[in-house]
Amino acid sequence: MQERTKQIIIEDYDSVCAYRETFDVAMPTIGKDGAVEGLPAPYPRLVNGVERSGYRIYELARQAELTGIPVQNPILGRNTAGETYQESLEMYNMAEKLGINLFHFVHSEATRHIDPLKGRDLIEQSRGKGGITPDGERKLVELGGGAAHPMRINATGDTPHLSIINALIAGFDGTDIGPVIHVHFGGRGIHDYKTKVVNGFKALEICAENNIFVQIESHKHLNNIGGTDGMALAMCLLAEGLGVLAGLPPELSAVQMNVAGLNILADLAVMKAFKETMWSKSLIVVPETFQNPPGDLIAEAAHFARMAISAKLGGAHFYRPKAAESVGIPTGASMAKAIWATHNVFENTVAIEIRDPYIEERKQEILSEAMAVLESVLGLQRTLAPTEINETFWRQYAKDEMIERIVQAGKAGVMDCPRAGGWDLKRHVKTHRDKDGIKRYIPGYTPLGVDAARMAITSEPVVVPEEKKPTRKQKMVLATVGADAHVMGINLIREEFEKAGYEVIYMRGMNLPETVAEVAAEAKAEIIGIANLLGLGRDLFPRVEGRLQQLGLRDKVLLIAGGRISEKEEEHTFYEEKIANEGTGFLGVDGFFGPGTDPAQCVKWIEAALERRGL
Repeated sequence: MQERTKQIIIEDYDSVCAYRETFDVAMPTIGKDGAVEGLPAPYPRLVNGVERSGYRIYELARQAELTGIPVQNPILGRNTAGETYQESLEMYNMAEKLGINLFHFVHSEATRHIDPLKGRDLIEQSRGKGGITPDGERKLVELGGGAAHPMRINATGDTPHLSIINALIAGFDGTDIGPVIHVHFGGRGIHDYKTKVVNGFKALEICAENNIFVQIESHKHLNNIGGTDGMALAMCLLAEGLGVLAGLPPELSAVQMNVAGLNILADLAVMKAFKETMWSKSLIVVPETFQNPPGDLIAEAAHFARMAISAKLGGAHFYRPKAAESVGIPTGASMAKAIWATHNVFENTVAIEIRDPYIEERKQEILSEAMAVLESVLGLQRTLAPTEINETFWRQYAKDEMIERIVQAGKAGVMDCPRAGGWDLKRHVKTHRDKDGIKRYIPGYTPLGVDAARMAITSEPVVVPEEKKPTRKQKMVLATVGADAHVMGINLIREEFEKAGYEVIYMRGMNLPETVAEVAAEAKAEIIGIANLLGLGRDLFPRVEGRLQQLGLRDKVLLIAGGRISEKEEEHTFYEEKIANEGTGFLGVDGFFGPGTDPAQCVKWIEAALERRGL
């Protein structure tokens, strides 16, 4: 019983011990006789008076099949168990009034992305932000979390298998594996891509052996950073292949995907492509946020309602309601309103089948691209049919062989997207969002080693800026600080400054503040741009300034910052007003540019500031 789980604990015991010490939670131990002790029994298991198992979540998916109404999967997790539970009660009370069950996604602290054995400094400086702590998971269950509405937790980054062991001890039914394959998550944490895939596979093995429900892969994250639907489907299918080899049953597996709400026919086409090829028994649909959100949150709420319609008509099993918000973590009250509004949309949208030929055409375009990518990853010299992709197909591969093929494909640019964060993965592709709302490749920039004739390529005129040498004498260093892997914002800033002629030294995500200052000093940079989306800027930004002062460079460097002033919706306005009234001195920076800032404005501000300082 649990032989593979025990073997993984023994293999990675140093990391298990580091997790225990860093997060101050009990973890399994190895006794003098070499046996693993303190590992809870697999599910189903009675935890705080409730029988919990991943199959409890699968039953909700079956309910969605029968009723035609997706089960809502709201996201809400605060820094403490008590606060998370109190905020969650707002959602639970709304669900009770509506007579529905929820599948609660408890957002976890961002430090989970980091290996506690190798990145303890990064973890320590970012504690208590971005969601619930490992200890908080256990206390949340003790308070009553998951009693009526099953819960899943983030398990992403370098060591997802350790977070899953913690979730098993806590009593969570479900987890978010990573995702396992996504090149985007190559940028989360401090490890190379192969280590992430290997540890992701270990996480799948633990889930399989302990009957934990898994969100095995996500179209959403790749889509958010410029990837195409076909590439995302290929990655999801590869993750499912790993799930099969890990022994995970399809009833405990789900894939997640975005709907954009821009083109309902395109939304339905991508949902059909996924449902017709995926091995997993559940589809979780998530609304795409505005790429350039309006200031009016009522308009944003209306945008989310459009996507709820797509989810219902496409036959989603689970749907993520979105609370219109200005920052990352909503209140329980705003999420409860989103749950009510989403249920209202579900109940009052007639379940019809739209038979426009465009849907089938677009579905085939997605499938063709996905199969072409799979053929390249797997080294096949023939054309794959979507109907071939099943459990038997994946079982022809050994697990080590499959992992190695995936890793090599990432490093060769076969699996690629424009703004991926993986430092050891090849970058080449460029995409364009066409007027019909679909992302397609720009000619000449399709994935390397994949038949370009089978890729969705834009026919719209797109001018790709020529890569040119910097024309300005000033250099810029860009990085996120703390346990923050959100690099979308600094990617946009990087592109704008490079276009303006600056040399940009791009450190990507998850850096110590002092390291950023030291890199700038070594590079003799005149500009530093730092970001944190966890509400940690008040603590971390001044440390960059402090190190610059120690180096005698503060007056020689312009220091700007971006991100969220606070992680919580209710605190955001306070800090906006503080900046308006007092300036940015309390953050230790010369300028602050929050969400929604036009990157061109940052360039103009810097140019004026450089001129004033004579830099």
